[in-house]
Amino acid sequence: MATQSRKPAHKKSRAREEEVRSKKAATRKKMAAKKDSKKKRTKIILFIVEIFVLLLMVVVLYGVLKTEKVGKVEIPEEDIVINEEVKVKEETTMKGYRNIALFGVDSTTGALTKNTRSDSIMIASINQDTGECKLVSVYRDTYLNLSNDSYNKCNAAYAKGGPEQAINMLNMNLDMNITDFITVGFAGLSDTIDALGGIMIDVDSSEISHLNNYQICMAKDLKRNYTPVSSTGYQLLDGLQATAYCRIRYTAGDDFKRAERQREVILAIMDKVKTASPATLNQIANDVFSEVYTSLDLTEILTMLGEVSRYQITEHDGFPTESLRATGTIGSKGSCVIPVSLEENVTWLHKFLFEDESYTPSEAVKGYSAKVEADTGKYLNK
Repeated sequence: MATQSRKPAHKKSRAREEEVRSKKAATRKKMAAKKDSKKKRTKIILFIVEIFVLLLMVVVLYGVLKTEKVGKVEIPEEDIVINEEVKVKEETTMKGYRNIALFGVDSTTGALTKNTRSDSIMIASINQDTGECKLVSVYRDTYLNLSNDSYNKCNAAYAKGGPEQAINMLNMNLDMNITDFITVGFAGLSDTIDALGGIMIDVDSSEISHLNNYQICMAKDLKRNYTPVSSTGYQLLDGLQATAYCRIRYTAGDDFKRAERQREVILAIMDKVKTASPATLNQIANDVFSEVYTSLDLTEILTMLGEVSRYQITEHDGFPTESLRATGTIGSKGSCVIPVSLEENVTWLHKFLFEDESYTPSEAVKGYSAKVEADTGKYLNK
């Protein structure tokens, strides 16, 4: 009877060891494959994250560059001069009012920071409780302390020291507490008005030729087309036409009338802003913000625009007031507007803006008033 063959025990052991090694090798291979796959996924994720970070950096960089282009400036609080007596008034008759300086500079090239005279100087005084706003034009040729104890036409302050010196000039001579400003050139004003769809202005026969002549000059400098105004009357003006209207001074009233036209344009813009939708106003603010120079943040401007319905320009006038001003040629400084008693004009201003019936100007203003009188008395053309 045949016997069944059997494998030796040591051969079976080697076979099992070989099988175990094979399984371990397969396991290691699978683990290595998983590890490689995980590394690849990690690299992909890191790549995506890096791309996202780069995109984020581009967005941030764009925001920074846009802000720098805008010329957003923060004037250090310690650099702003406010007369001592005014600091007391901030807690009484001036309490609740926000005063902002508005500068319109004679520039088509975007030179808004300094080295350009401010053709338009206004103070917008806002009663933050009622929303009532009053506008005062400070006539650009007014003979005042430029904030450095030199006396000249007040629009020279912006040319010499930009908005900081111009604000200090207003604060020192007028007993104001201005810390914020907005500066705009011809392009910024024109684009704002165009974005609003134009404004309604009453043009008379003495103004048409001057308006069109200014348009020709600005259109050439700004490299834009222009449309001549051909008829008189209350009509819709586009941005370039309205900006040219602001510049007219060769008619009856001279520079006093020009400042009145500038306030008229501000009022017309305000009327148009109130009819615009919030989305339109936001778009305009974003588009035009790069053409202004200001201490205000875009978000702050947007907030104010969002509340525009509660603001109302109730009164506007010019400084020095008509009954307390004269003109005269002050030597090499040329034809100036002379405050006949700066002290009395400042008393009038605080009554007009803040309804302070018994305002007494600061000792600083009294000193400037005496100096203006001494410099200009013999030149007065009343």
